[in-house]
Amino acid sequence: MAISKEITRLEHSSVKLTVTVDKDDVGAQYDELLSGYSKNLQIPGFRKGKAPKEVLERKFGATLKEEALGRIIEKSITKIFEDESFSRTDKPLPYSTPQVGDEPSFSLGSDLSFSVTYDVMPSVKVETWKGLTVEAPDAEVSDEDINRELEAIRDRNAIVQDKDDGEAALKDDVVTVDYQELSEAGKPLDATKREDFVFTLGSGYNLYKFDDEVAGMKKGETKDIEKTYPGDFADKDLAGRTIKLRITLTALKKKILPELDDDFAQDVDEKFKTLEDLKVNIKERFSRNLDKRLRDIKLNNLLEKIMQGVPVEIPESMIRIELESRWRNLARRFNTSPEDLLKIMGASGKTAEEISAEWRPDVLKALHSRLIVESLMEELGLEAADNEMEKEYEKMAEESGQPIEDIKKYYEQDNMRMYLKEEIKERKLFDLLLAENTIKKGKKEKYLDLVGTNG
Repeated sequence: MAISKEITRLEHSSVKLTVTVDKDDVGAQYDELLSGYSKNLQIPGFRKGKAPKEVLERKFGATLKEEALGRIIEKSITKIFEDESFSRTDKPLPYSTPQVGDEPSFSLGSDLSFSVTYDVMPSVKVETWKGLTVEAPDAEVSDEDINRELEAIRDRNAIVQDKDDGEAALKDDVVTVDYQELSEAGKPLDATKREDFVFTLGSGYNLYKFDDEVAGMKKGETKDIEKTYPGDFADKDLAGRTIKLRITLTALKKKILPELDDDFAQDVDEKFKTLEDLKVNIKERFSRNLDKRLRDIKLNNLLEKIMQGVPVEIPESMIRIELESRWRNLARRFNTSPEDLLKIMGASGKTAEEISAEWRPDVLKALHSRLIVESLMEELGLEAADNEMEKEYEKMAEESGQPIEDIKKYYEQDNMRMYLKEEIKERKLFDLLLAENTIKKGKKEKYLDLVGTNG
C-alpha cells in the first residue's frame, strides 16, 4: 500500500498524523471488498456469487464505501505504526486511541487523505541533574522512640478480658462499635454504615475520631453525636464539616499488660534472651526505617529541584490512566470495588470528578517525576546485568528465608523479571543522584514524625 504521511505537533504532547493513500490502492481495497460481498451475498434473481458488480453497487454502494474507508484507514495506520522506521516518539501511547478528524472524502479514482490525532510520550530533556543542593531533615532514633515501641509491643501482647456488664468504656479499653452517618434530618446514610469496628479507646484509630464520645458508654448503648471538624483536619472529606453520627457499643474489653522484663522479651521472640536484646533489635530496625525514609526525602527533594528546570507537557490520556489506577489501588486498600468506593466517598457530597480534581496536582507531579527518572536512565544508559540480577535474587532469598530457586521462579513469570530490572536501574540512578549532589542537614525532626509509625 503506497502511503505518504506527515506529523504535526500539537500542545499537551499530542500529534496529528496526516495520511494520504494512493488512488490505485484505494481502488484495490474497494475491489477486494466488493469481491467479498459478491461471493457471500445472495441477491434475488442471481445465483450466489454471480450478481454483477453494478447491481451490488446500486444496492450497497454507500455501505461499501463506508466499510472500504474504515478498512483503508485501519490498514494504513497499522502499517505506519508497525514500520520500524517510524519514530517511536511519534507513536501513540498504549492507552491513547487515535481519533479520526473530519470525515474523509472517499472517491474512487482519487487519493484518500485523512488525519488522526493521538497522545505521544512527552519529550523530556534533562540538562542539569548534578551539582545541586537540597536539604533533608536531621533525625535519629531516640530512647523515646524505643520506649514507645516497647509499649506498643507490650500492648499487642496484652491479655484481653471482657468487662462486666454495666461498666463504662475507659481509655485503653478495646471497644467494638457499629456506626454510620446521619442526614440533617437524622436519617441513617447506608453508604457510611460500618459494623463490628474494633479499636483501642484513646488511640484515635478511627475515621471520625470519636474516642471522647465513646468514653463512658456501656455495652449495648447507642448514642447520636454531632462533631465539627476543623478546616485543617487530616481527612479532607471531613475537614470543615459538621457530621452527625450514630454509634452503638457492641462489645467492651479491658487489657492486662505484661511486665517489661527478660521473660517478656523471650515471649516476643525466643531469639531475644534479655530485654536489652529486644531494645537493640528495635533500634536497628528503626534505624533501617529511618535511613530508607531519609533517602526517599532526599531523592524527592532532588527530583523536585530538577523538575523546576524541566517543563513537561503531560497528555490527558496519561493523567486519566494514572487517576484510574489510583481509584483501583484505593479500592483495593479498602477491600472494595471502585464503584462501591465512589458511593462511600460520595456520602461526603463530592463527585468522582471533584475528587479526581483534588488528586490531579499530585498525579501531575508524580508523572513529571517519573518521566524525568526514565529519561535519565535512558540518557545514562543504565542497565541491569545478569550478575546484578543474581545478586538481587541472593539478597531476597537471604532476607526472606526462601530457596533462591523459588525466588527466580517467581520473577520468571508475568514479566516480573522486567520489573526487577527496572528497580535495579532506578536504584543505580538514585545512587548517582545522591553521590553527585549536596544534601544539607535541615531542621531537627523526630523519628515518628518522619516515618509515621513505629513499625
